[in-house]
Amino acid sequence: MPTEPHIQPTHFIETPPTLCIVGPTGAGKTHLAMSLAEHAKAIGLIVELISMDSALVYRGLDIGSAKPTKAEQAAVKHHLIDILDPHETYSAARFANDAKRLCEDIRARGHIPVVVGGTMLYWRAWVYGLSSLPPANPEIRACLDEEGHRIGWPAMHAKLCKVDPITAARLMPNDSQRVQRALEVYEITGQPMSTLLAESPSEDGREGSAIPGWMNLVSLEPSDRSRLHQNLEKRFDEMLSGGLMKEVESLRENLALHADLPAIRSVGYRQIWEYLAGETDLEQMRYKALAATRQLGKRQLTWLRAIAGRNTFDPFNPNELKAALEHCKRSLVK
Repeated sequence: MPTEPHIQPTHFIETPPTLCIVGPTGAGKTHLAMSLAEHAKAIGLIVELISMDSALVYRGLDIGSAKPTKAEQAAVKHHLIDILDPHETYSAARFANDAKRLCEDIRARGHIPVVVGGTMLYWRAWVYGLSSLPPANPEIRACLDEEGHRIGWPAMHAKLCKVDPITAARLMPNDSQRVQRALEVYEITGQPMSTLLAESPSEDGREGSAIPGWMNLVSLEPSDRSRLHQNLEKRFDEMLSGGLMKEVESLRENLALHADLPAIRSVGYRQIWEYLAGETDLEQMRYKALAATRQLGKRQLTWLRAIAGRNTFDPFNPNELKAALEHCKRSLVK
């Protein structure tokens, strides 16, 4: 009598939530992600990292962006690093599409995607979708560009204060890209950007929006702000001694690049670009770069603290940092 074939039971395994490691600049996101990838490899799993950083996408912006080293990139597969030349632009919408596609591709290979970075505008677009703001208008944008070059972006920021004080309050006066966009939205719609975003808070992803169930958000939030500032100051000085000035000098040799490009507006690069153009001295450059870095970290923390349901850990507390890694390890398997 023939024996019946042995049938393996079917297991229905849900895809575990996508792990995303965020935090302000200098909080140790890359170190945590690399530690997790090393642990995964030790237990027979493969992690691939997806960079969520607006500077790391650019070739040639290595030292000042704290780009993962060649050794780190060789040890663990990284995505969305060195994908554009500095004269090109990258958007939150493009990141949202890229992140979704990459997560699907990585899982299809049987590997585990982990998103790492601090560009929270990209995170919002990826998690909540883009807000219902009007598309860019080339004619209005060209007019605003011309006016910005003529009167300066601080003066344009002052104009924004009159029509949209809420948006203006969260933007730096020299943030030409975002000031221009806010003024453009007002010109197109006749309404402040803040009003339009308030009408779709779930899309905005700032006002305490709940994290969707498909995401596990780990946020490294230093409790000691002064220590973070000290670390950032030390890191910037190490970047200078490590060749950052020469890196920007090389960028300036490219005639396609100028100070208003998103790549060159990156923190640190903008200030050194101005120094090399003779607009500041060395001491002013360092002061402005450190101030811009601190402001970036403050904006990132403001974003994070408004997100309900995130898992927070203090990276300066050894016990909490260990707990953060243990939490991430548990996310590797359902």
